[in-house]
Amino acid sequence: METHLADFIRHTTAGREAEEILRRCVHCGFCTATCPTYQLLGDELDGPRGRIYLIKQVLEGAEPTEKTRLHLDRCLTCRSCESTCPSGVHYSRLLDIGREIVEHKVPRSGSDAMMRGALKTLLPRPNLFGAAMKLGQSVRLMLPGALRAKVPPLSSAGPEPGRTHARKVIALAGCVQPSMYPNINGATRRVLDKLGIEMIEARGAGCCGAVRMHLNEAEGARDDARRNIDAWWPLLEAGAEHVVITASGCGTQVVDYAHLLQEDPDYATKSARVVLATRDVSEVILAEAEALKALLAACPPLPESERPLAFHSPCSLQHGLKIRGTVEALLVAAGYSLTLVADSHLCCGSAGTYSVLQPEISQRLQANKLHALTAGRPAAIASANVGCIGHLGSVAEIPVRHWIELIDARLAA
Repeated sequence: METHLADFIRHTTAGREAEEILRRCVHCGFCTATCPTYQLLGDELDGPRGRIYLIKQVLEGAEPTEKTRLHLDRCLTCRSCESTCPSGVHYSRLLDIGREIVEHKVPRSGSDAMMRGALKTLLPRPNLFGAAMKLGQSVRLMLPGALRAKVPPLSSAGPEPGRTHARKVIALAGCVQPSMYPNINGATRRVLDKLGIEMIEARGAGCCGAVRMHLNEAEGARDDARRNIDAWWPLLEAGAEHVVITASGCGTQVVDYAHLLQEDPDYATKSARVVLATRDVSEVILAEAEALKALLAACPPLPESERPLAFHSPCSLQHGLKIRGTVEALLVAAGYSLTLVADSHLCCGSAGTYSVLQPEISQRLQANKLHALTAGRPAAIASANVGCIGHLGSVAEIPVRHWIELIDARLAA
């Protein structure tokens, strides 16, 4: 794609990256076939190719409007288009650049600005969000239906392992997961303990930065990255093997730290090392597959009624981290029979803050995804990202859990 970037962006790092991405695009339109919003809305401007043209116009000097911003807002950043693109167009990075410029040129107002400000204030602060979530859980049955769906019942992390190990990994606690679904990291800690690995949390670490990035506050996301790197660095220097991520949405953000901080002389090298050390929990477990199989062999067989299981692979896992088939193999090894899921590449509609900011589109995608997941009559649904679990679990009639919780339950049987 031929480009003529405007002076305000041409000689910047973002401009050079945007130009390289734009020049890769050959207008083929393969991306529209796998874009959830294009499939729902049928508007070229609500698909990747149309959004690329909108961003190109802005970068070449055209003044964006609220309509421009709306079409960019409607993008889920699911990155399904990146998995489809034959030319390797890194659409999500172009979108980040475009959104940041449009956000500056077309300021928000009214309820939209208030809602986004509230999300930026509440979600990335675990203590603040945790207190609000605990209050909501205490009065959950009295909440209006729509709000109650966003508040899961109170739960615990379960028993702590009583052992220490020479092998250690660092957990990303995250911002919303500890208060909404504490058993995810609890289950991870117990499974890794049985494999001879100790999972520890770093004091001072917090939100991965994805929330602020979703809300077009790139510098805030960089600050989150710096804070986490500072918290993790002493543990990595002391020999911790990996930073382990149990929410694939966070994983997609953390593996982008080196790109986010490439121009920061104090963090460029450190961020690159953190990225190299980062692993989704499925990758860590897969590396110990033989030991896990030996443990599972000693467990009683899974009851026939519990075997059918639908796996929802989050967009952040399959399109962002490019991890496909790993979780499925682990679940099969644990005795589950995976049902077929049509259009498994499509987003469930959670997408970080998307379900709050674009509820109508989100709910249509949610309904489509649940129809596909339950078509094979599974006993439960497994996923790998806290947002997807909460989003699908809020309306599903069968349990929706993180897959590591199922492995933990099998090993405890």
